[in-house]
Amino acid sequence: MIRTLIMLTFWGLAAPFAALIGFPWTFLTGDIRLLYRMFNWGAFAGVRLAGVRVEIVGLDKLDPARTYIFMSNHASNLDPPIQIPLIPRRTSVMVKKELFKTPILGPAMRMASLVPVDRGNRDAGIEAVVVAKAVIQQGINMTIYVEGQRSFDGKLQPFKKGPFYLAMECGVPVVPMTIVGTHYAMPKKRFAIKPGLVKVIFHPPIRPRDFGDRDALMEKVRAVIESSLPEEYKQHSSTTEAHRFTEKPKFPCAPL
Repeated sequence: MIRTLIMLTFWGLAAPFAALIGFPWTFLTGDIRLLYRMFNWGAFAGVRLAGVRVEIVGLDKLDPARTYIFMSNHASNLDPPIQIPLIPRRTSVMVKKELFKTPILGPAMRMASLVPVDRGNRDAGIEAVVVAKAVIQQGINMTIYVEGQRSFDGKLQPFKKGPFYLAMECGVPVVPMTIVGTHYAMPKKRFAIKPGLVKVIFHPPIRPRDFGDRDALMEKVRAVIESSLPEEYKQHSSTTEAHRFTEKPKFPCAPL
């Protein structure tokens, strides 16, 4: 609990600095890069102060000049502040649409090309994928938690379909990511953080054009992410049929 309070205190002290320096600079210049770097540094430093050590695997194999869609499992609120700062160059993420109504923060998120999403609305989900397509066409990475929400038990939940529409239609390489250890450090419904080691594995990029359809790509990404999970978090029964869908994409996307 003490380490968690240290992290939150650090973030609380860093927030006014960002408000006084980062936000004015961003709105005056229209350049989000300073605020983005400040966020990443503060997020990662705060987690480290909480006693979380991070081991990174496979990042050196990626081309930092390429645009990727990063797809990860999601087991804890610690996942984004650990993973986002590791992504080469800028990355966009999908954020609850309600946050875009927040003064100052909302406009800053729009400038950062974050994607608003309403998880309970299918049509809004399609719109979010269309917006994500436009972000990728700007050369900005996209990071997506393909389960849509945190796992209670550390095992993979069913994947959302939208990210695979996006990848197949745009032809952007997919980088599966596996994060291990955050479910132990701070599982869903727990506030306190346990110190420990978190491992972030960047798997080799997958080319969507190598797959016949969205379902095949989804199954491949799932298998790759799950391959680096501890044995107790792996599904030992076949999950193929649970993730089969037949509907076609309803929005076009020009190849990059």
